[in-house]
Amino acid sequence: MLSTSCPSCSLPMQTAAMSCTACGVKIEGNFSETFFNRLTPDDQKFLEQYLLAGFSIKTLEQSSSLGYAAIRSRLDRLIANYMELAKMDAQKKAVLEQLRKDEISVTEAKEKLEKLSGE
Repeated sequence: MLSTSCPSCSLPMQTAAMSCTACGVKIEGNFSETFFNRLTPDDQKFLEQYLLAGFSIKTLEQSSSLGYAAIRSRLDRLIANYMELAKMDAQKKAVLEQLRKDEISVTEAKEKLEKLSGE
């Protein structure tokens, strides 16, 4: 799986180029990314299934092999993962803002970012 975090500072990387495998056309620029893109592939697939079920646990239960409790548990985990991504992103932005204002050194910022990323 492709990492979406910078190997240097652990902040989310931004997509800067895309290409067509059929004809080779390549475009470069700053493409926006959401927290949904940073969910695991399994969480993204589950979220898609839930969306296609009209955000109905009952409908998803009928169209899959999962029971209500399993679906509810996955939804709760998905929500928690999403909230954790948002929290971590806000904390990393706060560290970078401290660095921008010269409130902390580059070394301190790097240490804080590594700690937030669990390194």
